[in-house]
Amino acid sequence: MIDLFKNDEYPPAAFYFKVMFEATLGLVDTSFQEVSGINATIETEEVPEGGELFAHRLPKAVKYDNLILKRGIAKISSPLVCWCKSVLETDFITPVAPQSLCVFLQDGNDMPSRAWMFANAFPVKWQVGAFNSTKNEVALETIELTYNYFKRLI
Repeated sequence: MIDLFKNDEYPPAAFYFKVMFEATLGLVDTSFQEVSGINATIETEEVPEGGELFAHRLPKAVKYDNLILKRGIAKISSPLVCWCKSVLETDFITPVAPQSLCVFLQDGNDMPSRAWMFANAFPVKWQVGAFNSTKNEVALETIELTYNYFKRLI
């Protein structure tokens, strides 16, 4: 059996990546200028030892940063824009519909060399970048997603 995810390229390039949302299967709305926030930290609790001069540090929980996606401002018909609008602009009239997504680093053959899966994500911040008449730059939007956890797949 051929392993499509096997790639010995090290270190991988950080500029060639793909984002795939569960709802669209990565077929539309997956181009981003930047992805950041892939971070997990274990919170600890200090418990003093009776009669000793030190405290034990015990693990409490894993804390995840928000996933941040940046891209040019998309059309209003974009599935991702529609999802953001349904969560952030409806005053919770409709339930928040979380979805999973994957972030892939691609190799030179357009195959995934590294991958992360984010479970039950939904938008918590949607920001439009500054407009500046003295610069010739793409108008950007930033979408910040929270999620339950992430897993490194490959």
